[in-house]
Amino acid sequence: MEHIGSSYNGATKFGRMEGEGEYTFPTNTRYVGEMKDGMFHGKGVLYFPNGIKYESTWENGIAKQGTFTFADGLQYQEKDWNYCDGYDRRFYTERCNGLRPAGKSQITDLHPPRAIPDGCYDCGDGFYNPSTRVVTAYTGRFLRSADDQEHEWIVRTCRKAWDEVCGAEPEKSAAARCEESSNVNF
Repeated sequence: MEHIGSSYNGATKFGRMEGEGEYTFPTNTRYVGEMKDGMFHGKGVLYFPNGIKYESTWENGIAKQGTFTFADGLQYQEKDWNYCDGYDRRFYTERCNGLRPAGKSQITDLHPPRAIPDGCYDCGDGFYNPSTRVVTAYTGRFLRSADDQEHEWIVRTCRKAWDEVCGAEPEKSAAARCEESSNVNF
């Protein structure tokens, strides 16, 4: 385990994880629960570094029945899921605490939103630097190098540190645009 960056604290039997214990992956995801013959077995919880948790009943290392809870407390439902379904676009915290007044709207579930380092994107589990193609945790720890597909998705989808003007040309006043359009010859 130590060779790959994992660790285990708990009971063992014949040198294998057995009984109650805590297994920590190299990613700092932790499993806390019952083990059998070196595998997750019985009741246990996976705690992810970003605050998400997965509680499950395990059988020989395979999750048989479980619940997925996001860091903000929202519990995923496989059926009748009505969060981010197109009809109600509020963040979970807005559903729990109500909407903020005009001009103070939330742009992320976390309010106020995290400040994004210059030139970077907030990709949900950390910050992405497109010039190095590296994702780091919000704490600054290396998470991964993005492949082409992830890079494209982040650049197209995620919140960035800078503002871009889109639509109308900001350097032209409304009057200048009106004058321009009235000088068109037919």
